Amino acid sequence: MPDSLTTITKRSDFLAANSGMRVARPGFVLLAKPNGERGKRLGITVTKKIGNAVVRNRMKRRFRAIARELLPDNGLDDHDHILIGRDGGVERDFDALRCELAAALERMEAGRPDPPRRRRTKPRSRRA
Repeated sequence: MPDSLTTITKRSDFLAANSGMRVARPGFVLLAKPNGERGKRLGITVTKKIGNAVVRNRMKRRFRAIARELLPDNGLDDHDHILIGRDGGVERDFDALRCELAAALERMEAGRPDPPRRRRTKPRSRRA
């Protein structure tokens, strides 16, 4: 298996990773899920809530740079890694983002992800 990163492009892979481990940090949320011996793979998601296209692309470039630096050595073997941008992540210091990603990867390596999120329930509609 090659130790380089490959890019996740299929929506189904992004959705599958949502049921894996999760570590939230101020600038991003990191998801990781075993991928059946396909190597280390990276996917990046930044929604329109974050900003316009210029802001979203800048955030994705920053995430790619940090991931290329840290994931080959610190990422989980044969896992899909998904970085989800959070509001304010584009203004965060680059070194702070790097440290946060390193800490998130250490937590996942140690098997200490954040606790599962509670399911959101829709409010009941009132019928007259």
